[in-house]
Amino acid sequence: MSRSYFGTDGIRGTVGAAPMTPDIVLRLGYAAGKVLAGRAGQHPAVLVGKDTRISGYMIEAALESGLAAAGVDVLLCGPLPTPGVAYLTRALRLSAGIVISASHNPYPDNGIKFFSGDGYKLADGIESEIEQALAAPMGCNAAAALGRARRIDDAQGRYVEFCKSTFPGDLDLKGVKIVVDCAHGAAYDVAPHVFHELGAEVVSIGTSPDGVNINDGFGATAPAALVAEVKRQGADFGIGLDGDADRLVMADAEGTLYDGDQLLYVIVKQRAAKARVAGVAGTLMTNLGFEQALERMHLPFARARVGDRYVLELLREKGWSLGGENSGHLICLDKHTTGDGVIAALQVLAALRQERRTLAEATADLVMYPQVLVNVPVPRGFDWKTRPAIAEAQDRATRALKSRGRVLLRPSGTEPVLRVMVEGEPREAIESAAHRIAEAVREAARS
Repeated sequence: MSRSYFGTDGIRGTVGAAPMTPDIVLRLGYAAGKVLAGRAGQHPAVLVGKDTRISGYMIEAALESGLAAAGVDVLLCGPLPTPGVAYLTRALRLSAGIVISASHNPYPDNGIKFFSGDGYKLADGIESEIEQALAAPMGCNAAAALGRARRIDDAQGRYVEFCKSTFPGDLDLKGVKIVVDCAHGAAYDVAPHVFHELGAEVVSIGTSPDGVNINDGFGATAPAALVAEVKRQGADFGIGLDGDADRLVMADAEGTLYDGDQLLYVIVKQRAAKARVAGVAGTLMTNLGFEQALERMHLPFARARVGDRYVLELLREKGWSLGGENSGHLICLDKHTTGDGVIAALQVLAALRQERRTLAEATADLVMYPQVLVNVPVPRGFDWKTRPAIAEAQDRATRALKSRGRVLLRPSGTEPVLRVMVEGEPREAIESAAHRIAEAVREAARS
């Protein structure tokens, strides 16, 4: 069935406009509660966490009310990274976990995403059931069958310990100075503790959330502050997380930034040197240089649709454990059920400590192709595939690049933009091609 609310990563939008309004969120809580109750066969309980956006209070209250009306008990853990909610949902044997976050988006946006009781992203089929339930009138259980709500006070501490448990027991981070940028988001009171308790000297930035500064000039999507602080502090590494801490970028002592493809390569290469790696999953956006590097290592590689949920689906389908996106969503299924920026950083640091290498040394044989990405605003529902001018511009660029690169157009799953990506060599050629295609999209969107 077609879906009106759920996208590639739950439900997301600008607060005050559908679907991020109190009435829709209330009905969503009720619909989700009824679906979960029907599947649980008993009195269900869910965990609700959030990032630091000011709208989180309103959305949390509406969700809690709708869930309680459907007879679902609600456990509230306050600000906690998205992967922390996934972990606690599984650890507490709950029916589901719900995260209130718009990830890397600015504070006027917010979103809601679901995890199943086993800590994985909720299946498409269950999301479709919730969509169907949303179309029905909202009811309310009898008073004796309403859900209850309570707060979990030790959620952050539990998650800190879980993250630390994924780092090898015979290693530590003593003598390492790390700048940790939490984007004024959900990891502000979690991530610094993880690295500090493993022995690192930690300098924290982006740890003063005020409800409106999430992702604003800090974090994985705005890494200039991280690079500057690494240089100012003379740190060995910089770790940049996004607003809900499921995305990672890192910087080395020189201030050079490393994206998700490069960081995943560090993990894969170290794992492959010690044990068999069955295969690695990426996305349509994964750099061609990464794929070629895996070919040289004789490791299978497969591309999923863009979105960490699709990488996860591909990993589970193939029985692999390592995958990710160049945007910084990295998945190590032998450590966690979902992408986790803190745990991914720990795996990179563990690989570097074990190999006694820097990030530059560990990625020296990974030759990345230049990529140009242009985000073109388009009306919602814009059918770019039916526009001849766009197809012609795309075909012309593909022919010009020949075997030296590739062209990809895809609509964002979280914003009303069409993403134009051109990859290859030389850089001047791909920049020119990307901007020609982007201009064709703009003109078509205006017509």
